Amino acid sequence: MRHEIEGTGSPQAQLLWRKVPLDERIIFSGNLFQYQEDNKKWRNRFSLVPHNYGLVLYENKVAYERQVPPRAIINSAGYKILTSVDQYLELVGNSLPGTTSKSGTAPILKCPTQFPLILWHPSARHYYFCLMTEAEQDKWQAVLQDCIRHCNNGIPEDSKVEGPAFTDAIRMYRQSKELYGTWEMLCGNEVQILTNLVMEELGPELKAELAPRLKGKPQERQRQWIQISDAVYRMVYEQAKARLEAVLSKLQLARPAMEAAIRTDMDQIITSKEHLASKIRAFILPKAEVCVRNHVQPYIPSILEALMVPTSQGFTEVRDVFFKEVTDMNLNVINEGGIDKLGEYMEKLSQLAYHPLKMQSCYEKMEPLRLDGLQQRFDVSSTSVFKQRAQIHMREQMDNAVYTFETLLHQELGKGPTKEELCKSIQRILERVLKKYDYDSSTVRKRFFREALLQITIPFLLRKLAPTCKSELPRFQELIFEDFARFILVENTYEEVVLQTVMKDILQAVKEAAVQRKHNLYRDSVVMHNSDPNLHLLAEGAPIDWGEEYGGSGGDGGSPSVPEVATLSEKRRRGKQVVSVVQDEEAGLPFEAGPEPSPASPDSVTELRGLLAQDVRAESPAPAGPLLNGAPTLESPQPESPQPVAAPEASSPPASPLRQLPPGKAVDLEPPKPSDQETGEQVSSPGGRPPIHTTTEDSAGVQTEF
Repeated sequence: MRHEIEGTGSPQAQLLWRKVPLDERIIFSGNLFQYQEDNKKWRNRFSLVPHNYGLVLYENKVAYERQVPPRAIINSAGYKILTSVDQYLELVGNSLPGTTSKSGTAPILKCPTQFPLILWHPSARHYYFCLMTEAEQDKWQAVLQDCIRHCNNGIPEDSKVEGPAFTDAIRMYRQSKELYGTWEMLCGNEVQILTNLVMEELGPELKAELAPRLKGKPQERQRQWIQISDAVYRMVYEQAKARLEAVLSKLQLARPAMEAAIRTDMDQIITSKEHLASKIRAFILPKAEVCVRNHVQPYIPSILEALMVPTSQGFTEVRDVFFKEVTDMNLNVINEGGIDKLGEYMEKLSQLAYHPLKMQSCYEKMEPLRLDGLQQRFDVSSTSVFKQRAQIHMREQMDNAVYTFETLLHQELGKGPTKEELCKSIQRILERVLKKYDYDSSTVRKRFFREALLQITIPFLLRKLAPTCKSELPRFQELIFEDFARFILVENTYEEVVLQTVMKDILQAVKEAAVQRKHNLYRDSVVMHNSDPNLHLLAEGAPIDWGEEYGGSGGDGGSPSVPEVATLSEKRRRGKQVVSVVQDEEAGLPFEAGPEPSPASPDSVTELRGLLAQDVRAESPAPAGPLLNGAPTLESPQPESPQPVAAPEASSPPASPLRQLPPGKAVDLEPPKPSDQETGEQVSSPGGRPPIHTTTEDSAGVQTEF
C-alpha cells in the first residue's frame, strides 16, 4: 500500500502485451505410448496440451472427438523429464536405500522402444511414456518441458499481497529449520508448495518407518514405495488444500478492517517502521558490512557473469527468431497472394511465443548456466529456478514483440496498402519493433539479474548473521506501538536492513555490466519515457482475429476455415477441436515458410531483408552490422544510443526479493472446475468430457489448474 501511494515504479515498457494470449487454444496434440501400472502394459494414448499446459490423456482420438472424459489430466509442476531408463532407475534406487537391484535382475521398468520419456517427481506418482523415433522424443520433450516450466510458475504475480506473503512465510518456516538458500520444490500453486513442504519433512520419517516392512524383490519394494509415497502425497494435498482455503477465507474477512487502519495511520506506521529500522541498522550494520565485504562482494562479478552470458544469448536468439519469422512471412506475402494470405500468416505468427519447438533454440541457451564453485558456498540447491525464470521472460518478450508487431500492422492495413506497399510497411514496422524489443529486453534482463543476485546472496547473509543477530531481535519488539504490531514485523524489517547492506553492491555490479557492449544492455542513463504514446492507445481495442478478419485458414496448423461471424459458443467449440499450435507430424509444422524457399542462414536472411527494404529508408542499421544494444554481432563497436538522456532508471529494490523469483500472472476466465485434483493423474467422472479449466495470463507465466 505504501508503494501504491508513493507511486515509485520501474521504467515504462515500450512493447505492448496481450491480455488473453492463449484463450481456447491447443498447444500440442499427438499420440504417446503410456505404461499402465495396473496391468503392466503399454497403451497408445491420444494426448493434447491445452492453453493451461496440463497434459490431457484420452483413450484415443475417437474418444476425444466423442467427448468421452479423459483418462488423466497431469499437472507437471515439480516434475523432471528423464530420457533414459537408466537415469530413472538411478533416481528410484536413491529414493529407497538398500533396494539396488542386482545385475541380471528385471528392472522396475522396461521400455519397448529406445526413446522413453519419464516424468519423475520426488513424492508424487511417476508417468512413463515412449516414442517410436528420436525426432518424436525430442519434440515431446520440448513440449513437456514447456508444460513443466509454466506449471512451476504457478503463483499469480498480480496478487501483490497474498503471493509475497505466502512465499515469505514458506521461506521463513524453512529458515527456522536451518534451511536457507533456494528450494527447488517452491513450484506450482500454493497447495502444491505446501504439500511439497510437508513431504520434505514427512518423507524421511515414512521411509525410516516403512522401508524395513516392505517385502519382495528390490524392484517390487521400489514399486511399493512409489505407490505409498504417491498415496501419502495425495492425502497431504487434500488436507493442505482444505486448511489453506480456511485460512484464506479468514484473512479475506479481516482484510478490509486492516486496510482501513493502514490507510488511516499510514504516516505514523511509516514513521514507526523507520524508527525501528534505524535501531536495527545500528545494531547489525557493523557485522553485516564486514560479512558482505569478506564473503559476498568478491563473488558478485563472477555470479553476474555466469548469469549474464547464457541469458543474453537467449534474448539475442529470441530477437533472431522473431526477425526470421517476420522476414519469412514477408517473403511469402511477396510470392503468394499478398493480403489474401496475410490472415493465415499472421494467425501463425501470433502464436510464435507458445510454439515449444520454435522457442526451443531460445530456451536451450540457458541450459549451460552453472555456478560452479559458487553453488555450494551460497547454498544454491539448483540453478533450475533461474533457468526457468529467464525462459519465462524470453517467452513474454517474444509475445510482446509479436503482439506489438500485430497491432502496428493492423493499423497499417487500415490504409489499404498494395502488396508492394504492404511489404515495405512490414519491414518498417519490424525495425520499429526491434528497437522497442532491444530496450525492453535490456530492462527485463537487468531486473532479472538483480533479483537473482539477491536470491543467491541474501539467504547466505542471513545464515551467516543468524548466530549473533537472531537471538537479539525480540528486544526490538518493544519499539513498536501495540496498535501497529500487526503491520510492522521485526523479522521482516531485519531482513530488509540486511538487503540494503548488499543492494548497493548489486546495483553497482549490474550498472557496470550495462557498459560492457558484449551483453547488449542499455546504460542506466538511457531511459525512454512515453516514446510512442499512440501505440499504447492502439492496444486498448478488441483483440485482433486475423483468421476471421482477413479470411485466412485459421493458421492453427491446418485447421478448417474460420467462419466470418464466430459467436462465443462457436469459438469455444473450435477451441475443443484438435487445432494445435504444433502438429505431431513430421512434415508441415506450423509457422514454417510457404512453398517458396526460406532463408537458411543469417547471410541469406540479411540479403532478403536488403531486398525487401529497397527504396525504403530503414529506421535502424541492418543486422549485418551492429544494431543498437541488441545486435547478435559483437565484433564491431556499437554507436552511441540516439535516445534522449533522461533521469536515471529507477532501481528501487523489489518489495520481497527473498522469495522465489516472482511467478507469472494469471486470470481465471472460467470458474467451473472439473476436479480439484492437481497432484497427478485424475480419472474424470462419467457424463461427458468436462471443459478444461481455463486459466491464462496477462504478461508472465501461466497458472495451471484443473
